[in-house]
Amino acid sequence: MTSKTDDFKEEPPIEVPMDKLSDDVVKALIEEFILREGTDYGEIEASLEKKKEQVTKQLENDDIKIVFDPNTETVTLMTVNQFAKATRALK
Repeated sequence: MTSKTDDFKEEPPIEVPMDKLSDDVVKALIEEFILREGTDYGEIEASLEKKKEQVTKQLENDDIKIVFDPNTETVTLMTVNQFAKATRALK
């Protein structure tokens, strides 16, 4: 007898285009990411507003992606390299 966990196949993350989300949702994702990650911005601590500007610019430049994980049903931000590695690992 097989259990549901034996049949579970992990799915790769899915990129969510920024233009498919409302500005409010994108802003909330950026803020949640910054607060959760506690990102290191060097010797000088940046304000929350400055961090938001930096992450927004990275999204606009396609340096980071908005990603849906169908396995956990969560949305997060990933660098291009993290996204590529995660999708390759599950192919």
